[in-house]
Amino acid sequence: MLQLLRKLRFFLLKSVVYRRYEIGPGFYCGLGIKIWAKNSIKIGKNFYMGMGSIIESDAVIGDNVIWGNRVALIGKYDHHYQQIGSTIREASAIRDKNYNWKGLNLMTVIENDVWVGYGSILMSGITIGEGSIIAAGSVVTKNVEPYSIYGGVPATKIANRFNDEQDLQQHLKIVHSKYLSERKINYQNIR
Repeated sequence: MLQLLRKLRFFLLKSVVYRRYEIGPGFYCGLGIKIWAKNSIKIGKNFYMGMGSIIESDAVIGDNVIWGNRVALIGKYDHHYQQIGSTIREASAIRDKNYNWKGLNLMTVIENDVWVGYGSILMSGITIGEGSIIAAGSVVTKNVEPYSIYGGVPATKIANRFNDEQDLQQHLKIVHSKYLSERKINYQNIR
């Protein structure tokens, strides 16, 4: 019975509450999540969004992505803080229909097979590369290299996800990664 109720909840969230956005199969979310974007959100298959997490930015999220609890994807320019003659509280905000300041065209991209740890904050307009891990409590303000582990405030590269290039290449082959043939990964041994 519990399983049926859970399936019904996910169905209602996808097809009623968040019908404006494109959410793939296998969507799972904890209680208290919120999803909003000025223009669009596209979520791939098997996305797990932990309890209390929010998306408040245009985003493309790949397949097999997992977020811990209380992860936030937020805009860099949600309020026009340079608006002459207005306090920040009274200034125009990105949710306003006539908002025409920074941030309107920022797209956040989270590629496949990414794990974002508890309480992390992702700022809009970044790309988190395939296979990466974001340590709990991090604030990500810049792009994240594929198959890397980032952490801290602001987040910086801590380590590679795999111990060596051979393990990485074997993994890329098995998961049919787009990075296998492109050889785009800078995998220096930093451990």
